[in-house]
Amino acid sequence: MRRIPPALFLFFLAPAIGELLSGSAPPVEFFNPFMLLILPALYGSGAVLARELTLRWDKRWPTILTLGLAYGIIEEGLMIKSFFDPNWMDLGILGTYGRLAGVNWVWSVSLTLYHATVSIAIPILLTEILYADRRDEPWTSRRGVIGLSILLAAVVLFGALAMAPYRHPFIPYLFAVIATVGLYFLARRMPKRFRPPQPAPRLRPLWIGVIGFLSIIAYFIGGWALPELGVPPVLTIGFLIILALGVLRLLRWASGDGAWSDVGRLALATGTLSFFILLAFFAESNADRTDNPAGMALVGLAAAVGLLALNLRVRRRVRDEKRVESLNGTPLNPADA
Repeated sequence: MRRIPPALFLFFLAPAIGELLSGSAPPVEFFNPFMLLILPALYGSGAVLARELTLRWDKRWPTILTLGLAYGIIEEGLMIKSFFDPNWMDLGILGTYGRLAGVNWVWSVSLTLYHATVSIAIPILLTEILYADRRDEPWTSRRGVIGLSILLAAVVLFGALAMAPYRHPFIPYLFAVIATVGLYFLARRMPKRFRPPQPAPRLRPLWIGVIGFLSIIAYFIGGWALPELGVPPVLTIGFLIILALGVLRLLRWASGDGAWSDVGRLALATGTLSFFILLAFFAESNADRTDNPAGMALVGLAAAVGLLALNLRVRRRVRDEKRVESLNGTPLNPADA
């Protein structure tokens, strides 16, 4: 893996998680040569830019998540316009449920949260764990940041004009642009930490993983089950927002305000992605899907093996660090326990 530059790895990992593992683009669609150009240019550029800008501003995860929200609006609102198109292929009931003033509000909120976490934050987290010795380094030059920004703008413009011909309402689309710019400047002004970290995490890594797993289940219940049950849209939107804020607060508390090690971070990613791994096995046998889900079980198996290998690698690295510290007589960081 060290032969692959971390920025390049993240460039392809982001679409692999956001589209392939999630089942949004099963293998037949994902590995289409055209999509192999479009999806990394979109997801990969967004993830690398979010990580590189955050590092250059000397910020961390609150900023990454805020830029992830901006990315969600860029993809779903400005490019494919699913925020506004009532007939977008993936909407289902959300094309009418919660639609007001030309905006699919429940879909907009849920997809913005999804992209911020699954498409942007988790790929960055996994890549930084894999390349832990380069975590605090820039992975691309200033010229690379400019090039990725141009690539992202180009693919968004191409998608908006050629892939999503829906004529969006002007005022909501303008507000989407303003929201994107506003989130960018908010991310730039956010503090690196909200409070100093504790000496050690408050929960073991296993429970951090459980939080990730249950949170993604609750997210899908809020975004897809509640509309089917006829819950008023404003309550569904409120549930999604409160869920997101509550999970962030819970994770901040559980991690000791950021005192966790890579074992805890990886547990969170593993718990969250385990839901999609399990879902991949069911997706392949789902006769109600309109696309071709062939190969999704193999995708789920590959993701499970990859996460297991990374878990073993991280734990071996922690054991080696313990051994070195014990030989040197230095105390072990409680966060690595």
